[in-house]
Amino acid sequence: MEVTAATGDDVAAVAELWVSLAREQRGHGSHLRAEENRQRAQDLVAQYVHSDACAVAAAAGQPVGFVMFHVESGFFQTDATRGVVDNVYVLPEARGEGVGSALLDYAERALRDDGADVLALEALWDNEAARRLYERRGYEPHRVTMEKQVGDDESTADADE
Repeated sequence: MEVTAATGDDVAAVAELWVSLAREQRGHGSHLRAEENRQRAQDLVAQYVHSDACAVAAAAGQPVGFVMFHVESGFFQTDATRGVVDNVYVLPEARGEGVGSALLDYAERALRDDGADVLALEALWDNEAARRLYERRGYEPHRVTMEKQVGDDESTADADE
């Protein structure tokens, strides 16, 4: 297995992997639609490839995973330069072989080289395998996103006050 910088020749294959990621994440509570976003995903992957912010893992010449990442640049001044791993995905049949760690190694090295001194990533709460991988690699919870379904009934929050 080898991890290399993605090129223009990899865009379609990485976009297919992205669709697989989105499809799989639906089982963990994601609202992102896989098929409906195929073209947008391909456009996004092309942007990351063009920015040297995407790598692909291949085994026997076939892509088995990818990672996309960037260094944050924002409106506000901060006391840290944050590198963000936006997506990391490994095909189910290639898991448990170090592919995810190799992809994270690639992204973390590139982000450090680009000036990041803090690294961040997200995982859906229900995706325990991903959270375990990230925790083993030293990532700790930093933010919590909470979600609530909105229905026809009124919120009961006021009743507790």
